[in-house]
Amino acid sequence: MTATTAAELRIALVQEASGLEPAANRARLEELVPPGADLVVLPEAFARDFGEAGSDVAPFAEPVDGPFGRELARVAALRGTTVVAGMFEASDDPARPWNTLLVRGAAEAAYRKVHLYDSFGYRESDRLLAGPLEPAVVEVGGFVVGLLTCYDLRFPELARALVDRGAEVLVVPAAWVAGPRKADHWRTLARARAIENTVFVAAAGQPGPRYSGHSLVVDPLGDVLAEAQDGPAVLTATLRREVLDEARRTNPSLANRRL
Repeated sequence: MTATTAAELRIALVQEASGLEPAANRARLEELVPPGADLVVLPEAFARDFGEAGSDVAPFAEPVDGPFGRELARVAALRGTTVVAGMFEASDDPARPWNTLLVRGAAEAAYRKVHLYDSFGYRESDRLLAGPLEPAVVEVGGFVVGLLTCYDLRFPELARALVDRGAEVLVVPAAWVAGPRKADHWRTLARARAIENTVFVAAAGQPGPRYSGHSLVVDPLGDVLAEAQDGPAVLTATLRREVLDEARRTNPSLANRRL
C-alpha cells in the first residue's frame, strides 16, 4: 500500500479499562474518543474484557457489523476520525471467536490476532481462534498504519511483514497482563519494534491493576514521545513525516538488509 504524502498524523491513545458488560462499554465510546485526532486507538478487548483467566468469551462475540461495530463507526463519524478498538468477533466455530481489531472511520479494516497468548500461564487458544497469516495495513491521514494486537508485539517477523507492506506506523492495542517484568517487556519491545523497523509505534494498553498500562508512543529512532503510567489516561502525539524520513536516512537498516 502506498500512502498519499502527508506531513503529520495526530494520534490519541485511550488507556481505559473495559468492563464485563458490552452495552456499558459501547455507551462509553462517545465519551472516550476525543476530538481533534486523525487516529484514536483504544485497547484490545474493549468491547468486552476477557474476564477471569480461562472464562468463556464466546457468548460475547458478535459480527463486525454488530452493535459494537455500528457504534464504533457512529462515534468515528461524529468525531471525524478513524478509531481502532478490540472486540471478540464471531467465527465459524461457535465456541472460539476471533480476537479482532476493528478499524472504523476514514479507514475500515478488521484484523484477527495471529499470535494467541499461550504464555505466562495463560492459554488464549483454548477459547479463541488465531487469525489468518495476513498482515493488515490501512491508510490513515496519508500514513500507512500496520495493525498488531498485544502478544503480537513479541514477534518481530510480523512487524517486519507489516513494514514490507508499507507500514510507517505500528498500532498495538493491548491488554498486557500485569506481573513481574511485564511493563519492562512491553516498553522494551515497543521501542525495539520502532528502532529495528524505523517506524512510529503507538501502543495502547488497558490500565492497572490487572493490566500493565504504560501506553506509549515511540518515534522511529526509539525516543518515547509520550507515555502513561498505570492508571486511566489519554495520550496525544503528532507523528511527523520529516522525523520518519530523517530516521530512515540516519539508520537505513531497511535498505541495508541482506535476508
